[in-house]
Amino acid sequence: MWIRKKEIEKLSEYVKGFTVGDETDIREHKEGAFYILKNDIYALVNSKNEQIKQTQAQRDVLADYMADISHQLKTPITSMMIMTDLLEDAKPDKRAEFIHNIRFSLSKMEWLVGALLKMAKIDAKAISFTKKCVNVSELITSVTPAVSILLDINHQTLRLEHDYAIDCDKRWTVEALTNIVKNAIEHSPNDSEIVIDSGDNPMYQWISVRDSGAGMNRSSYAALFKRFEYSTNENGFGIGMPLALSIMKGQGGDIDIDFGGEGRGATFLMKFYK
Repeated sequence: MWIRKKEIEKLSEYVKGFTVGDETDIREHKEGAFYILKNDIYALVNSKNEQIKQTQAQRDVLADYMADISHQLKTPITSMMIMTDLLEDAKPDKRAEFIHNIRFSLSKMEWLVGALLKMAKIDAKAISFTKKCVNVSELITSVTPAVSILLDINHQTLRLEHDYAIDCDKRWTVEALTNIVKNAIEHSPNDSEIVIDSGDNPMYQWISVRDSGAGMNRSSYAALFKRFEYSTNENGFGIGMPLALSIMKGQGGDIDIDFGGEGRGATFLMKFYK
């Protein structure tokens, strides 16, 4: 098969153009080894372009998270610097108060940075979820230590209605379920019950968490899963529910809400699609 010099030059220009972002489609539906080569080069270039775009998108995601971390850390760091400066000349009781506040701020900062980095890794698809069959009762056993103090303070209890086996990544599902349970605790009155249920249908397996509050305001829904936009706790960041959603999306699942009202609390439904 004879290949004209002009065809070789065109192919060479295309390869050079690829290095500066040119996306010309050089495919031709003709027979011959040269045209097969052209199509293979196009496929390779297109694949590399997609990889570059994904890398850039991941870099943008991480940059956004780093900007969020930086912004959220400014206030506690400034506060701790002021308290540190005052420590030396403070009276013993005031010194103890400053030290307590600094430790509390450090604890919050550690949790915030950890949560944001987890979300960044999940959103950048840098985490591999490993699904295994786990009973919901086992998940709740793992959640309980993280919420036991809150339950005791508010005289609240957790109750599981039905114990189904769910195909999920146990570690990450526990993280998501913990944040949803904490949200339910915050929205429930003292001496109340948080009801957890689970089940299965042809489309998905599910875990539900129902609080004992007055139901959720629909106007709050848009901000509920946005970072830093929704928190009823003065010490919160509004990041627990966005992290829970990222974890569920990372497993190919989702979170639905029954807003409740008229004597019913809100219900959060964790869906694990089959």
